[in-house]
Amino acid sequence: MEHERKRDTVTARVTGELDHYSAQTVRRELDALIAEPGVKRLVLDLRDMTFMDSSGIGVILGRYRTMRERGGSVAVKNMNPQVERVFTLSGMRQVIQTL
Repeated sequence: MEHERKRDTVTARVTGELDHYSAQTVRRELDALIAEPGVKRLVLDLRDMTFMDSSGIGVILGRYRTMRERGGSVAVKNMNPQVERVFTLSGMRQVIQTL
């Protein structure tokens, strides 16, 4: 996973599939990124994510809860149509900001 930090924002580029098989690895990597001191915002760039299932929803919602508890936020950007459909049908669009 590629990432970039600018001031208090970390942008992480999630690639491939975010499903049952990859969720634990992605979760660990994102948790390490947001554990860095001073991180208040996590932006997930999903332009290269080809598939997401309920495990992916859980990963994103879990990071949202963590960031919210610390007074931070999570946003997503560059979703492909399949990922955007899952995002919308799951109700995440009402919780997670889209850029």
